[in-house]
Amino acid sequence: MPPAAAPPRLSVVLDTDPGVDDAWAILYLAAQPDIEIVAIGAAHGNVPTATAAANALRVLDVVGLDHIPVAVGHPTPLQQPLHTSEFVHGEDGLGGGAGPTSPRRTSPESAADQLVRLARQRPGELTLLALAPLTNIALALRTEPNLPRLLRRVVLMGGAFHVPGNVTAWAEANSAHDPEAAEEVLRAGFDLTMVPLDMTEHAWADEFWLKRIADADTPAARFATSVLDAYVALYSSARGSVGCVLHDPLAAAIMVDESLATYEEHQVMVELAGHTRGATLVDGRKFTISHGGIPDQRPPIRIAATVDAATAMDRIHRALATP
Repeated sequence: MPPAAAPPRLSVVLDTDPGVDDAWAILYLAAQPDIEIVAIGAAHGNVPTATAAANALRVLDVVGLDHIPVAVGHPTPLQQPLHTSEFVHGEDGLGGGAGPTSPRRTSPESAADQLVRLARQRPGELTLLALAPLTNIALALRTEPNLPRLLRRVVLMGGAFHVPGNVTAWAEANSAHDPEAAEEVLRAGFDLTMVPLDMTEHAWADEFWLKRIADADTPAARFATSVLDAYVALYSSARGSVGCVLHDPLAAAIMVDESLATYEEHQVMVELAGHTRGATLVDGRKFTISHGGIPDQRPPIRIAATVDAATAMDRIHRALATP
């Protein structure tokens, strides 16, 4: 009997703003034998784009992936001033533990141009994992309107539906930092899976779980632990127990194995005005008719509705702690 065929590799482009949990997501993906990280686009969000790009290079160097290109994204949101989150992630984005800069340089092309080029070169092959405000992807769409058909699928961490936001009472950070970009991407027609704050808040790394990572003698575990102190302090103060939430690693784990979650399909829009700006709104009606009686053609989004967080967290632990 012939041996079973190896599972096909999943080829992934990341758009990310490292950021502590973004760094953990990269470390997790780097340990997956069936994942090919093709390129990274750096976005504003947790930190400015230049800092995000420098941090992406650092993380790739830690795990020996110094061949992967990193492109710098657009420095500001589409229509609002830049807001970043160093109070969560530290001035360097990695809790003060970023360390020396990488000897490598970033790519000469922008993150949006990099994504368009790769999608045209490899139509139907690439999965986009979006862990940041969606500015770069919106700009790529403006360059290449056919992008939703050139990418295999998109998995994004973002939005909040049945839980409060983490920037305002209504808005999650990635949608709040560029609502116009989020709205453009969500209505574009991608094969899109959304992993909202409702799910990622279940990815709680408690004190015992974090100690197991700290005790592991691997480069990934040592680096992951070195960037955690301020991030854990913030979450521990807010929740009253030691630990932190690993938003982006959970989204990465769901991308790798879709069976970790169950899903619902709904039309989603992003609020662009008023005190709820940046909120993600889901239309739960079975039939959506516009005021003129014409069916609304906004494509439905696949939204993670339940998650096996315990299994995901176990896989994240093994990825970082296994030599």
